[in-house]
Amino acid sequence: MLLLYLVKGIIVGIVIAVPVGPVGVLCVRRAVFEGSLIGFLSGLGAACADTIFGIIAGCGLTIVSDWLLSYQDWLRFGGGAFLLYAGVTALLKHGVPATKTVRKVEDFFGAFFSTFVLTITNPVTILAFVGIFTAMGFGGEGATLTRAAVMVAGVALGSLCWWVGLCAGAGYFRKSLQEIHLLWLNRISGGILAGSGSVLLGSLLLGRHL
Repeated sequence: MLLLYLVKGIIVGIVIAVPVGPVGVLCVRRAVFEGSLIGFLSGLGAACADTIFGIIAGCGLTIVSDWLLSYQDWLRFGGGAFLLYAGVTALLKHGVPATKTVRKVEDFFGAFFSTFVLTITNPVTILAFVGIFTAMGFGGEGATLTRAAVMVAGVALGSLCWWVGLCAGAGYFRKSLQEIHLLWLNRISGGILAGSGSVLLGSLLLGRHL
């Protein structure tokens, strides 16, 4: 029975992680331009944030979810500002970033921490987890602490598998790209990040004036 909840958790983790939003674009971009390890650590940060959301939803920690949702505008503002910064920085680069550079510990930590924080700035994901858990029959008397723990472990595993596969594939795909392709990929990914940040910030500012 617990194995079934583990499998369900893996499915939920993949379903939550698969939509390629700004976080996905950032992870793929880093895997291509900074190496598969940096891309993987970026994906790991997102997976850890998703796992925390899964814990909050699976264990019914409404106090935590209500607190996060009450500050969601400020959190989203921070996320939008970071996306705008990352996009503009990418667009201002005139050349193609090199993957073969000496990395410091701060680079690895920064890759993980930045996507972790960026993912955490979207607490609405908690509601998505609640909806998916309910649709999969996880709720009521059947939602014991043990089953919740197993399901959350599955969420972490499913999300991690997706990010590992995505970043490894992006790193491998880079080998077949010529410099002109990389230049355009740099511009497109930077444009998507900057555009996403601008739209997010604009929607927040517009919402406060309405």
